[in-house]
Amino acid sequence: MRVLGIDPGTAIVGFSVIEKKKDSYCVITYGQITTSKENTKEVRLKEIFDNIQFIINKYSPDVLAIEKLFFFKNATTVMAVSEARGVIILAGVLAGLKISEYTPLEIKQAITGYGRASKKDIQEMVTKLLNLECVPKPDDVADAIAISITHINTLSL
Repeated sequence: MRVLGIDPGTAIVGFSVIEKKKDSYCVITYGQITTSKENTKEVRLKEIFDNIQFIINKYSPDVLAIEKLFFFKNATTVMAVSEARGVIILAGVLAGLKISEYTPLEIKQAITGYGRASKKDIQEMVTKLLNLECVPKPDDVADAIAISITHINTLSL
């Protein structure tokens, strides 16, 4: 199973494509989609949508796993991230992908075994689980990888 993991945002969308092969994870690709604050919201959302469609077409994932919005202190931020999530999910649905959503608590639990793990704990575990030489940067990318791994681990239960 090939999983496209997404950490949604408007300025930065972290993504990863991870595959489970026997008892190990196979990293297909990971990175970030960035949009400029100079552009309108509509243009930024279209850039995110177009890039997600490109990634789906290039890497042919079976499922799109995305972080659920859990809690934001800033209503403006939560609205913008919700809109980005919407175009990302739409791109997945149009491609015929199954969509799975995970809360930050579920992701932390699946990666570290502890629901209150820190960002640093997640980054270290992602690096260890995938035998990477260094921690994926920015945080959004490490989070996207963690989301892919969470989905794979959830299926293994």
